[in-house]
Amino acid sequence: MTHYLLSILIWFPLVAALVITVIPARADKATRAFTVIVMLLEWMVSLSLWTGDYSTADFQFVERKPLVEMLGISYSLGVDGISLWLVLLTTTLSGLAVAASLPTVVTGIKEYAIAFLFLESVTLGALLALDLVLFYLFWELILVPMSLIIGIWGGRRRVYASIKYYLFNLTCGLAMLLAIIYLGVHYHVHAGRYSFELTNLSELILPLNAQLWLFGAFFLAFAVKAPLVPLHTWLPDAHVEAPTAGSVMLAAILLKLGCYGFLRFAIPLFPSAFHQLAPVLVGLAVVGIIYGAYCAWAQKDLKKLVAYSSVSQIGCVMLGIFALTSQGFSGGILQMINHGISTGALFLLVGMLVDRRDTRELSEFGGLAKVMPNAAALFVVFALSSMGLPATNGFIGEFMILSGTFVSDHLGRLGPIACLFAATGVILGAVYLFHAILKVFFGPISEKNRSVPDLTRREKLVLAPMVLLVFWIGLLPNGFIKPTEAAARAFLQNYLTKLDAGSRMANEGHLVPEPGAKLTAVGKRGEPTVGVPSQAHREVRR
Repeated sequence: MTHYLLSILIWFPLVAALVITVIPARADKATRAFTVIVMLLEWMVSLSLWTGDYSTADFQFVERKPLVEMLGISYSLGVDGISLWLVLLTTTLSGLAVAASLPTVVTGIKEYAIAFLFLESVTLGALLALDLVLFYLFWELILVPMSLIIGIWGGRRRVYASIKYYLFNLTCGLAMLLAIIYLGVHYHVHAGRYSFELTNLSELILPLNAQLWLFGAFFLAFAVKAPLVPLHTWLPDAHVEAPTAGSVMLAAILLKLGCYGFLRFAIPLFPSAFHQLAPVLVGLAVVGIIYGAYCAWAQKDLKKLVAYSSVSQIGCVMLGIFALTSQGFSGGILQMINHGISTGALFLLVGMLVDRRDTRELSEFGGLAKVMPNAAALFVVFALSSMGLPATNGFIGEFMILSGTFVSDHLGRLGPIACLFAATGVILGAVYLFHAILKVFFGPISEKNRSVPDLTRREKLVLAPMVLLVFWIGLLPNGFIKPTEAAARAFLQNYLTKLDAGSRMANEGHLVPEPGAKLTAVGKRGEPTVGVPSQAHREVRR
């Protein structure tokens, strides 16, 4: 089974979705039970990924079959320390979100279950694909189920939010498609054959001008998905209008695909372009941290407050990635997981409150801790996790990002400045989250809130694993950081090597290496400089 483990993970939910189509229309209980069982089995299968050897940076459970041999398109899959935790996060939170929301769906239950199974399938495909054309197909297919989830089961302005989400992501994704085609054709010119596999395309060292254009195309696709300011404007509408499970999937999983795209494709393929644009990208990340926090603080809609908090926290993740240090890299990956857990849980709790009170306005709540003590306690736990309280998962991720940014030679003097502003954003995070806690759960209680029931047993069971993860990661983080260390070292070393090799080849008048040539940079005396940067490229020392 391990030979086809990744294929099973990708296609099993889709096969289950096809099975649901033959379940009788009125068998709602059977549909709900079947969907939850499938999600549970998918999660159990995903745990098999732990058996891989992540002490190396090599891809595990690799599958490679030609799809369109003439064009060099292959069915190429693999998992490493970068994608491992995102895959496990996807299978875990998909099941919890569906288990929490399915009992509240009253119309189109079969279609709802099919949409979420399809969404899980293509999301895993995007995380595991190593061929850029295959990745792009999964990347764009994500838009279909997510748009339907927002547009059919969403709120009053659901159609507007669905179309806006679809157009933003589709339009920017087309720019990435053009860049992928260019890379495949360019590889053909110099190697005599087409290929879109990441390992093959990584052999190319393109001139700076070409890298800038191509990086810009990939940047549009990934920055919109992440989302980075100012390409974030679709997010609040989509979050607010989406059903609860849709908001969880957006915040906890789909936003991470943008961060993942930078780690997996944009920076490794175009290191010189990233090197040139790093100050701008770090500035965008810092602006996102501050701007998202201020917008969250200003909201009167509880769901929109949590939505804008995602803009701020994803900015923090991107800062860790852009710092190009081992601490920042590993902290960024860990913080993606932390954000998925804490913000996903907050969206679930907000959905439970909205189901009981049929309103998202902060002014309509107040004093709920008196009648919903369990909900209040859990909301406080996840809010403290989100603001990075020591002993919770959020603290270690934020600390690694800030420390990695501060000591980054790649950023130079910009590192401490970016760290200072990012720390300000962390403080603002505590402000808007405590503001939400006070408005919703404390203060005088109105008559309309006196009869609100507390969490049910099912709701507590859904949130319990997320509480466990908050303290597990917070108290024992090494088990979550260690699988990413080899990938972090390889990522930084490859970045340095290509940066030095590109500089040397540009000075010698070459545009690309010969096909199959090693990308080891060579110093003046002929010694390899891998991991020992030249004076011009000492930015990534840690």
